[in-house]
Amino acid sequence: MSLKNTPDPAVREAVVRQDLGNVLHPIVQHKVLESKQMVVTGGQSATVFDADGTPYLDAMAGLWCVNIGYGRTELAEVAAEQMRQLSYFPHTAMNLPAAALAEKINGLAGGGYRSYFVNSGSEANEAGFKIARQYMKHEHPGENRFKTISRYFAYHGTTLATLDAGGMGERKAKFEPFSGDFVHVAQPYCYRCPFGLSYPSCGLACVKNMENTILGEGPESVAEVIVEPVMSGVGVAVPPDEYLPEVESLCRKYGILLHVDEVINGFGRTGKMFGYQHYGVSPDIVAIAKGISSAYLPIAATMVKNSVFDSFYGDAAENRQVGQVNTYGGHPVAAAVALRNIEILQQEQLVDRSAEVGDYLLDGLRTLLRHRIVGDVRGKGLLLGVELVRDRTSKEPLGPAQISAIVDFCRDDGLLVGRGGGGRRYGNTITMSPPLVITRAECDRIVDTLDRALGTLDLGG
Repeated sequence: MSLKNTPDPAVREAVVRQDLGNVLHPIVQHKVLESKQMVVTGGQSATVFDADGTPYLDAMAGLWCVNIGYGRTELAEVAAEQMRQLSYFPHTAMNLPAAALAEKINGLAGGGYRSYFVNSGSEANEAGFKIARQYMKHEHPGENRFKTISRYFAYHGTTLATLDAGGMGERKAKFEPFSGDFVHVAQPYCYRCPFGLSYPSCGLACVKNMENTILGEGPESVAEVIVEPVMSGVGVAVPPDEYLPEVESLCRKYGILLHVDEVINGFGRTGKMFGYQHYGVSPDIVAIAKGISSAYLPIAATMVKNSVFDSFYGDAAENRQVGQVNTYGGHPVAAAVALRNIEILQQEQLVDRSAEVGDYLLDGLRTLLRHRIVGDVRGKGLLLGVELVRDRTSKEPLGPAQISAIVDFCRDDGLLVGRGGGGRRYGNTITMSPPLVITRAECDRIVDTLDRALGTLDLGG
């Protein structure tokens, strides 16, 4: 059975029946799927197609990941050629595509890094936690530096450890109790400052809160701090420019590793190759995924600074090697595709395009502030959010039903947008992370569709 971009009701019906009888989908409720489905059959640039012939402008790039857009046949050609040459071998040995990709990534980061390859962002962060802990055992014998400092409302993945590191209570509740190895601090979410303060007179109270927590836990028990440069899951919370440098200073002060989660931020999404490059910091550990291959094949990596790598270097008898393995890590086909993907990002100057078109889209989205339910519009590059409220003074979040109505209106109009993952409390932000190839005309369409959706929402006066 095959599907094309032309409508075929019989084939669509067969796929729906086959799927509903055999597939377990993530996140979505299957009872809902029984009445309404989307059967994706293809994609081109920033658009995907349903089997019923409906085109959708994908303002989320899948799950924040299809950076170079859909339909890039050159990646298929690279994959086929590499499969003919070498389809797979464990990465305990070397292979050409993975070596070339690691060198490319190292150059993008400015040098001084090595890459440990895995399959997903969750795995990249998970490996980072383990590398940080093992590093601390090597470098601080006699101390038990095992804790990770994270932020409330952060998102770092779906394994048990990355869920624990994340700060979204509703995502974690079904899997509790957790180990307590991850200690949470206030998030740099200026629109909803957890301290009720305003920037810049706040004096970066969120950083002071982090230092107080480090001291309260005892620096000798802390291995690392993990941060996203721009917090995506809570609704694209962009921190003050000084925030990340101040966090880095804390890490250096107390001998703690700085672990930056670039899974969503990376590969041009924010208008720089990596989000942390906006802020002039030098992380010890960097998790990368999603845009590394624009999701054409699963691949991710944990980048470690050479000073961290050095702790794992020694004679075999010392047993200092990284105590972590991944069956598909360094997969030659995925690595070859990722390398070609990065070449396209560079050749087509899509990182600069993200900054330029992102500013254009942000300006357009700010016109939506004329709607009284729009509380805040924010973003960096092509990572943007429109936060919706019942009342601008109280900032009471718009309810889940109304947020769903906005998302559904857009979908029915041929536009796919996301919503913040902060649960019932802060799931009130419409999120966007379109492919970096999106045009200005398509940006105008996003703004127009949201404008009409907001205009039709009935708040009961």
